Amino acid sequence: MISFLIRMHNTAFRVLEQKTEKWLPGLFARFAFASVLSLYYWTSFQTKIGSGLFGLFNISDVAYYQIVPSIIDAAGNDVANVSFFPWTIIVYLGTYAELLLPILVVLGLFTRLASLGMIGFIGVQSFVDVVFHEIGAEATGAMFDRFPDAAIFDQRLLWIVPLVYLVIKGAGLISIDGLLTRRA
Repeated sequence: MISFLIRMHNTAFRVLEQKTEKWLPGLFARFAFASVLSLYYWTSFQTKIGSGLFGLFNISDVAYYQIVPSIIDAAGNDVANVSFFPWTIIVYLGTYAELLLPILVVLGLFTRLASLGMIGFIGVQSFVDVVFHEIGAEATGAMFDRFPDAAIFDQRLLWIVPLVYLVIKGAGLISIDGLLTRRA
């Protein structure tokens, strides 16, 4: 009886895996990322640019305060005093990465590189939050601390789980990457 149940279990899940492995996990990982983080990053990006259609190309002072707050403090709270290299370049790259990387992940275009970029972005974002924005220990949390709601360690670890999957396995058949692969 036990061996029969084991065979049934193994057969059922082998069939499920065979029918879904090429399209469902990558699609689901991108869906999870889109549903949890795409509007978060879109809203954050919008705080860093000017208004109107051409505001997309105009980085606001807010971007400097959010990305490099200690540099703004050192510049006397005047963006004009911030050196172009490396700080202004970092602000521009960070701002547009916040727009482009999530779009690429959700669409499934250059998914592995975009997901790897998002993992790095989340790491830098977490570092800036802890070091420059001085987020306290209660929001930072710790690994294996029995409290599952810390904004940095707990939430952001869960943010990167689908991204790690996408780096390793790719976006799957239902993606622009999958379409391009089939056409090539």
